[in-house]
Order: sequence, then C-alpha cells, then structure tokens
Amino acid sequence: MAGRQLQFSRAENEALRQEMERDARVFIMGEDVAGGAGRAALGIIDAWGGPMGATKGLIQQFGAERVIDTPICEMSFIGAGVGAALTGMRPVVELLFVNFVGVALDAIMNQAAYLRYMLGGQVSVPLVVKTAIGAVGMAPPNGGGSAAQHSGSIYSIFAHIPGLKCVVPSDAYTAKGLLTAAIRDDDPVVYCTHRRLLTTSCEVPQEPYALPIGKARTVRRGRDVTLVGIGRMTGVCLEAADQLAGEGLQTEVVDLLSVSPLDEDTVLEAVRRTRRLVVVDEDEPRCSVARDVAALVADRAIDYLDAPVKTVTGAHAPVPFSGVLEVAFVPTPERVVAAVHAAMRDEGR
Repeated sequence: MAGRQLQFSRAENEALRQEMERDARVFIMGEDVAGGAGRAALGIIDAWGGPMGATKGLIQQFGAERVIDTPICEMSFIGAGVGAALTGMRPVVELLFVNFVGVALDAIMNQAAYLRYMLGGQVSVPLVVKTAIGAVGMAPPNGGGSAAQHSGSIYSIFAHIPGLKCVVPSDAYTAKGLLTAAIRDDDPVVYCTHRRLLTTSCEVPQEPYALPIGKARTVRRGRDVTLVGIGRMTGVCLEAADQLAGEGLQTEVVDLLSVSPLDEDTVLEAVRRTRRLVVVDEDEPRCSVARDVAALVADRAIDYLDAPVKTVTGAHAPVPFSGVLEVAFVPTPERVVAAVHAAMRDEGR
C-alpha cells in the first residue's frame, strides 16, 4: 500500500505476525509478551503486548502455545530459546531491556553464539533476542526516570562476540525489514529497539520484506563530511546535517543498521569521498561501535582523511536517573555540529 504510514512498534508487530503466519516454527516468549505469566492458563487472554507493544494482539491469533509469557528469569527463558532453536524451532525471545543481558550472557554467548562452531557446523541456532535500548533523553516532565539498568545502548557487547549478529533499526521501515530478516536467519541475531523510536512513523510496505543483515544505507548524500549514525542517532545525524546545510556544508549520512556484521565498505567509500568523519553512538565510548568504526577508518582510509576522526557518544558513566542529566548524557545535533567544527579546526595538524 503506497504511502502507508506505520508506527515503529506496529511495524515490529506486523513483522512478527507475518512471520508467524508464514512459518509455524516461529514463536515468541518473554516477560509480559501476552499480558502476564499464567494468565492464559487461567483462561485470561490478554492482548497488551508488553511495555513495548510489539506483541500486542498476537496471543489472540496464535494462542498461548506460540505467545508465551515467562517468569522474570532471563537465564531460564533465553536458555530455553537456545534449546528450542537447536531442535528446529525459530524462537523470538524478548530480553526486556538490554542491561539485563548480564543475567543471560552464558546462554547468549557460550551457547547460542558458539555452538555452531563448537559442533563443527552440525547445528544452527535460529534464535532472535529482541531487546530494548536507549535513554529517553528528554527534559522533565517527559524525560528521565528509567535510570542506568533500563536505559543502556550496549550493543557493542554483542558486536564483540563472534557467532552473533546484531542489528539496530533507525525507523519503522528498517524495523520491519530487519526483524523479518532476523527471524529468517539461521544464526542467532540480537535485534535492538530504541525506546524513543517506538511512537515514530514512516512509510512501511504492507507486504513482507527483509533487509539484508550487515548492510548499511546512505540516507543523505554529501561531499564535505560523513556522519555515521546508529539507531536513533541516525535521526540526530540528519538534524545535524540540516544545521550544517545552513552553513553551506553538504553532509553525507550513513545509517549503520547492523553493528555485526559491520558494513565496512559503505563507511570507507563515504569517507574516501568526503574526507572527514564523525561517528555518533549513544553507547558509552570505551570499546564502543563508534570507536571501532573510527579505528577501521584510521587503519584503511587514513590517507584520505583531511581531519581527525571525531566520535560523539554517551558519557563513560551509567545513564543517570535525572532527566536533566539524561539530556546531557545523550548525543544531540548540536554536539554533532560542534564535532564537525572541531574536525575542521584540526585539519592539517
């Protein structure tokens, strides 16, 4: 349906619904994906769909055997998801917030990511771990309050683990396409939803489609500087590009989409053309995807650079509870513009 606008959370819901209709092996489990553990067993069919709303209504169509509410025990149900994937199912397991990964890292890393390698390619683990990332990044009364354990963007952890794929959509269109691709993939994929994007909308085709995992997209062409964004930060880059256009600068914006595999070629091609790079990443700076991209360019395109690579990231600190401090933590268009100006001042040093 041409011109159809769809919210991010509804695009995820549509991807889940269409893939469950297409393949009976696909099922969902996690905390409150239907409406609360044990409610279906009591005859209460709830279509709430959890805090993120992505599974809203699915239990009514597919039943409690394919939309499974779990206890609050990530180690157990992600472990169960690995086991189900090994036996031929295609589970989508909701890890409510990415900071909870510490509770289930053994199942994700030592089992899901490593088993194909350790068993000589005899098995596949078609598991999707769907999780929420991101600080609200708005001043009170609209922002703040989720604090450190519910506001991280630590996808760099997954990028570090061989055997895992990790995708970070930036709008409703890429959300549907990447979630569909993740469900169809025969390897474990971590799919990261930025909470601030849930109510944003864009044009989304009604028919099923999958976007290639490991492929970035260029969302704005320019010749003077490249901005690389991840998730919601792609929108921040586009806002910064609008501000820079007022100064006469033509800015290229690359939407990374996948942090593992990383689309090195698209980034390098853009940098070789614009000769300047700023990477924008909400994650903390140490060992981040932003620093990884900067190192890639320093290693393979340094002769093309007219200025030092700059990164704009969150602080090396837990995400604060205070809304005012949270705003200071999250990268803004103004910080990105300032980084571009700093790069240009540093040219020739």
